Amino acid sequence: MSIEIHPLPAFEDNYIWAIQSGDAVAVVDPGESAPVLRHLERTGAHLCAILVTHRHGDHTEGIAALTAHAAVPVFGPALENIVGVTHPLRGGETVSLPELGIEFEVIAVPGHTRGHVAYYHRGLLFCGDVLFGGGCGRVFEGTMAEMQSSLARLAALPPDTAVYCAHEYTQANLRFARAVEPGNPALLERSATVAKLRAGHQPTVPSTLAEELATNPFLRWDAPAVIDAARVRRGSPPRDAAEVFAAIREWKNGF
Repeated sequence: MSIEIHPLPAFEDNYIWAIQSGDAVAVVDPGESAPVLRHLERTGAHLCAILVTHRHGDHTEGIAALTAHAAVPVFGPALENIVGVTHPLRGGETVSLPELGIEFEVIAVPGHTRGHVAYYHRGLLFCGDVLFGGGCGRVFEGTMAEMQSSLARLAALPPDTAVYCAHEYTQANLRFARAVEPGNPALLERSATVAKLRAGHQPTVPSTLAEELATNPFLRWDAPAVIDAARVRRGSPPRDAAEVFAAIREWKNGF
């Protein structure tokens, strides 16, 4: 059966992703239960699983109400204390969702949080708060080197991979990206496209990994303009990709 993926807006700028095949639905990062329950009622579908990328409340606080509604498996990071997780994951596992007819590869992507995981299935990436449209998450619990390594792991996936991140941050992220790399024509073109989408109150995600590789400064640690921007911020040449990333991430923290 074919897979449909629906963005369920939550809070001010979150997306809960509903992965649907027929009348079965799995949801990713349900920070609220109400958007999911409304989707189930509207479509006549039933919940079959919950996938969680990390422990922050805007990704987890809907779990209790949803599992009270339907006793479904809850997959999430083993290294984080998330109430309701029934299947703890560390990366390297395969999550099978037979009602959807798909399997996800679990990828460990620490940095934003200690145990953050992403879920990948042949061209579909659900990455929580590690990689955003035009940006990346703050480094809260890991090191800059860990976060850069996690992003490199995602950057190695096929370029046509659709990137389903958890927040509508793209427009603001691209403003920063233009400060880092003002002469990037792909970035200017993407910024114009995103501005039109947001003017029409449309989502800017999913993007593709190819788009991110071409325009996202947090994946462009090898681009000469990004390396030069990192040098200026540091006051000395960065020695490697991790130092380029760290300089740009620290700049973004105060942008």
